[in-house]
Amino acid sequence: MLKKGLLLTALAGALVASSNIKMDLNAKYSASNFHTKGAVQYASLVKDYTNGSVDIRVHAGSALIKGNPLKAVKDGTVAMTDMFIPFTSGGGKVFGISALPFIATSYEDAYKLYQLSKKSYEKTAKKWNQKLLYSVTWPASGFYSQKPMTSISDFKGVKTRTYDKNTATFVNGAGGNAVALPWGEVYSSLRTGMVDSVITSSSSGKDGKFWEVLKNYTKINYGYPLQAVTINLDYWNSLDKTQQKAMLKAAKEIEESQWKAVIVEEQTSLDELRKNGMTITEVTPELKKELDAIALEVLTKYLQDANKDIKNIFEEYRK
Repeated sequence: MLKKGLLLTALAGALVASSNIKMDLNAKYSASNFHTKGAVQYASLVKDYTNGSVDIRVHAGSALIKGNPLKAVKDGTVAMTDMFIPFTSGGGKVFGISALPFIATSYEDAYKLYQLSKKSYEKTAKKWNQKLLYSVTWPASGFYSQKPMTSISDFKGVKTRTYDKNTATFVNGAGGNAVALPWGEVYSSLRTGMVDSVITSSSSGKDGKFWEVLKNYTKINYGYPLQAVTINLDYWNSLDKTQQKAMLKAAKEIEESQWKAVIVEEQTSLDELRKNGMTITEVTPELKKELDAIALEVLTKYLQDANKDIKNIFEEYRK
């Protein structure tokens, strides 16, 4: 009751007679991050399209949320947030789809998979008292390490920071040891040797200055995980229809532009990694074949207890 009362008080304070509303959007990563920049652009579009009646203030660096973003938005701790969808897969199995290994092998594939999954994402988000506004992929996930990764034997014993259950299953299946860490602890853990490798994007490696602690980046193109922006349904329902329509228009535009911009972001990030001395290599045919076999095991295990909606997504995707 207390949380509900606080939420209602916050809503009442946000709304004024002129139907203007101010909302805070928690952005997990720094102001220089690709997705945070997208959120800022989204807020600007919303302000334009609502003639200033909806003012979204973006707070970078996860300034407003330290725990589970799904729960924070559900409870109204914050009106809006971006979130790494695979990280929230505990809130719904479907959220793990974009982090399954080698399901998507290109940005075109990733976008197709997202479109097929979108209704299930929206349904799951609604169960958590929020509306999915838009989602954008990260650059393809690669493997950061001290040593070159050319065959499956190179994975034996590596301590790898993974970002969800699927990546952990994948690393363990390859002979490594998956380690779950918040993003904010990754760099220091690499420094101390708690982990010696990371599965993440070229963009994250650039932002994290991984060249200071690691030497190699292998473009295994593990997956194209999604970052989404959601809004608490109580806040959403407090908007009038014109404001809602404007926010959805802005969401559609920013989603389209960010899905194009991510390709440039990947190349820019790879250039920055090279510039700072990191060796970047393509995955060898031998290693890819070995990793494909592990990926198939991960997918089989994932689908064993999947519901009909998820199985239908994969049936449509394979067509």
